[in-house]
Amino acid sequence: MRKKINQKKNKLQDFSAKILKLLSNNSSKTYNYKQIAASMDIIDTQGRNDIIKELKYLLSKEKIKEIEPGKFQIIPTMDYFEGTIDMTSRKTAYFVCSELEEDVFIPTNNLNKALDKDLVKVYIYNKRKGKKPEGEVVEIIKRHKTEFVGVIEIQKNFAFVTSANAKMYTDIFISKDKIGNAKDGDVVLVNIEDWPDRADSPFGRILKVLGKQGEHNTEMHAILAEYGLPNDFPVEVEAFAQKIDTSIQQSEIDKRRDMRDVLTFTIDPKDAKDFDDALSFRQLENGRYEIGVHIADVSHYVQEGTILDAEAYQRATSVYLVDRVVPMLPEVLSNFACSLRPNEEKYTFSAVFQLNEKAEIVDQWFGRTVTYSDKRMAYEEAQQIIETGKGFIPENISISGVVQEIEQPIVDGVLKMNELAKIMRQKRMSDGAISFDKVEVKFHLNENDEPVGVYFKVSKDANHLIEEFMLLANKKVSEYVGKQKKTFVYRIHDEPDQDKLFNLQGIISKFGYSINFKSKASISSSLNTLLSQVQGKKEQNLVDTLTIRSMSKASYSTENIGHYGLAFEYYSHFTSPIRRYPDIMAHRLLQHYLDQGASVNEEEMEVKCLHCSQMESLAANAERDSVKYMQVKFMQDQKGKEFVGVISGVTEWGIYVELVDNKCEGMVRIREIKDDYYIFDDKQYALVGQSTNNVIQLGDEVIVTVKNADLIKKQLDFNYIRKNQQ
Repeated sequence: MRKKINQKKNKLQDFSAKILKLLSNNSSKTYNYKQIAASMDIIDTQGRNDIIKELKYLLSKEKIKEIEPGKFQIIPTMDYFEGTIDMTSRKTAYFVCSELEEDVFIPTNNLNKALDKDLVKVYIYNKRKGKKPEGEVVEIIKRHKTEFVGVIEIQKNFAFVTSANAKMYTDIFISKDKIGNAKDGDVVLVNIEDWPDRADSPFGRILKVLGKQGEHNTEMHAILAEYGLPNDFPVEVEAFAQKIDTSIQQSEIDKRRDMRDVLTFTIDPKDAKDFDDALSFRQLENGRYEIGVHIADVSHYVQEGTILDAEAYQRATSVYLVDRVVPMLPEVLSNFACSLRPNEEKYTFSAVFQLNEKAEIVDQWFGRTVTYSDKRMAYEEAQQIIETGKGFIPENISISGVVQEIEQPIVDGVLKMNELAKIMRQKRMSDGAISFDKVEVKFHLNENDEPVGVYFKVSKDANHLIEEFMLLANKKVSEYVGKQKKTFVYRIHDEPDQDKLFNLQGIISKFGYSINFKSKASISSSLNTLLSQVQGKKEQNLVDTLTIRSMSKASYSTENIGHYGLAFEYYSHFTSPIRRYPDIMAHRLLQHYLDQGASVNEEEMEVKCLHCSQMESLAANAERDSVKYMQVKFMQDQKGKEFVGVISGVTEWGIYVELVDNKCEGMVRIREIKDDYYIFDDKQYALVGQSTNNVIQLGDEVIVTVKNADLIKKQLDFNYIRKNQQ
């Protein structure tokens, strides 16, 4: 008898939950008991009577309200929240909501078809003392994306697409008529069109075949497609760009400041094709130094309201994959008309400064110019001048491949600007700027774009020289507009989150470093000390990475809050309009205000800022994925070889190890460390052996071998051999 009563009680509770879920998912609608029964597939009289009883019960508990006789609607409660889904690789998720102090765990069976980064409404339950809250998705407000990249597996009458993305927990069903011309095993781009209530998988349609799995080009296209990034330009955009008059006209020169007779040169990476910026140098009769920061005048060619501008805005940034650049602008502009190539006259937008010996700005001028680049140099060549004080460039450094002698006026200009740049940099650091010189991983590629070697790109004085003058132009342009209280596009960077800094402190203390939390100035000073102390140490890349992660993310906004990392009150992006759309926006706004124009609509600009920030983030993810792909490809032939690595992450399922020689990162699963049974200790960031008390912790040097290199998942698995005793 008691069993029957409990069954009846459970059935009614189930009805309650289903009724509340239906009404929550459709919070603006009203339902009568017949509509509720129909939605729950209940057709018997007893079932309908149970629904009526539950409606009365929910009414008495003020969970629902009766809008008119027999019509019910949910009463919104604080147990429902809106936010986004953050999937894990284990088919569970966390619900991220700004109104909640902590992220809320969502078990797999409570996802209810929500996918990674979807905007959802969630019901929070288990809010009892001592219990961590859990949630259930009750409504998908907006899908983050509907297009996915995966490999198609074709059966007789249907197909499935499986994504390599660890956060995409379901495959996608494709009916026979929506397979298109895809072949079994192809990498494809698929669009989710529907996810029927009773279907385990969403239904989709093949949009595009990207190529054969494992082929280099296919994988690069797949990375772009995964983030919704374009590859080729539409035909009409290319045609429009080709028709633009890119010749230098006297009528246009007459409207500009003519600086063609001033010594001007570019310093860029040796493989660069798009030269955004050039520097001019001359000493004036008053003893000051006139230094011009000349930027490609992209906005002269990319006019508002054109299909070219619409395409550039949509892309918002160039994407730099390991083996290619996907430019923001068609090549006729990015590599030719706008690029400040040597021995060519160019239209430029300039910030011209007069500095004294102390690198103080005595005068400044902004406006459109025409310039002539006398010389193109690579960073290595400029560095050679700085280190030797002479213009002799040996053939192993020269970008021409032969010995060359740089003209003395250019040598003098480089040396003096280096002096001034060092003073400016020192002042920035004393003002609280943080020096992030993170080692960049680069690959030597053969003619087939296969990685044959790894090298590290490190910033030297020549890089810092260019950086300081670009920072100066960006700072002064934004300051000029900002002080007029007019709408502008700022590059903002908020202060770091204290909790993240405390977490960082917990990790770096294991290496003997610390952060001084006494004041803002002491925090930035101790971070700089930390970054300089780890240089050349085994833990450098780990500490650099963790410090960057503890920082807020820089973004674009019309609301200026300053730039924490640079210690600037005003900052913008002005110096790279060939590859960044916000710089084009900054050029247009600056010219508008130089022409005494009124402040523009802030809301419209803010929408554009948000779009550019989002596209920048997608491009960064794609770039990161392409590096991971190349690292895995590079390690494919290294199986069995021993490598020294540093433990860069410790989790309950294993350790992440970054190899010292090439910065490739892979995982060792906890169950595969055979010398003991290990348990994760989250307080020590360590695995602890239960028999031996052996501790494997963050920052330890270990010996590993390559177990598996999965190109599809862009994932390396290592075998743990032993700790490195040297």
